[in-house]
Amino acid sequence: MTPKRWIENTNAIGIISKAGRYGGTFAHKDIALEFASWISIEFKLYIIKEFQRLKDDENNRLKLNWDLNRTLAKVNYQIHTDAIKENLIPPEITKQQSNSVYANEAHILNIALFGITAKQCRDTNPDKKGNIRDYAVIEQLVVLSNMESINALLIQQGVPQNERLMQLNKVAVTQMKSLVENKAVRKLK
Repeated sequence: MTPKRWIENTNAIGIISKAGRYGGTFAHKDIALEFASWISIEFKLYIIKEFQRLKDDENNRLKLNWDLNRTLAKVNYQIHTDAIKENLIPPEITKQQSNSVYANEAHILNIALFGITAKQCRDTNPDKKGNIRDYAVIEQLVVLSNMESINALLIQQGVPQNERLMQLNKVAVTQMKSLVENKAVRKLK
């Protein structure tokens, strides 16, 4: 889909597409950064690392406690939970039952990326406090954020859970390999 068709079909604001000699596609900086990070996982990691560097610098000056890892893990959380709520949770079930659906989807992401659920991680590491995601490296958190968006899309498309798990695992393996083996990404560390 072209940017012009996207704008027309979605009534998008903050993005303009012009044809001709001095034309092009122009977007608000927030939209442009999101598109760029969607196109290039290396760019997304660069932005996150730069943000982390700036926050670390700010923390050193202001002595604030900043937990980038947890913030990063929550980047696409709202998109993911909205897709679950709109597509997987019938209105007639209880809050406890709906919490089970959310937890089950979190298990799928954890299994696809880490190979285990958060509970299995707690059981094998009783001395560690917090969640499996609290101990993830930055590359894993970038991939997890991407997987939340992808899983939301797959849920909206009605893809069965077992197929989503297989697709998400392939995404995790491919993206982790890309990030770990990329020389430019290694320079960011």
